[in-house]
Amino acid sequence: MSDSSAEKKRVLVVDDNAINRRLAVAFVTRLGMSSEEAEDGPAALARLSAERFDIVLLDISMPGMSGEEVLARLRADVKFNGLRIIAYTAHALPEEKQSLVEAGFDDLLIKPINLKAVESVLADYLKS
Repeated sequence: MSDSSAEKKRVLVVDDNAINRRLAVAFVTRLGMSSEEAEDGPAALARLSAERFDIVLLDISMPGMSGEEVLARLRADVKFNGLRIIAYTAHALPEEKQSLVEAGFDDLLIKPINLKAVESVLADYLKS
């Protein structure tokens, strides 16, 4: 599935759980994209300020700084216009999905994840 357009895309996987990060990174890599990891909100903000990423898979429930707080900071900074931010969460109730989209997330990836779910959420980038 790897092609040159996918390989140009960079994904930042943000999750306080190392196993969840590694799994997401493995799927993103299998799809031909480049990926990096951040273990919490402050680390994610630092990475995003220092490097260019196309997509962020952002865990919602993290200690210290929630994914929603990270999202709010990114959406408030014009430097991150166009950055696709995907909520990465175990919360799957329909009203929760709606509130995450209203908060500014571009899409939702429900844990536990699998390759097909990751591919579906990243489909637009895999084609471009």
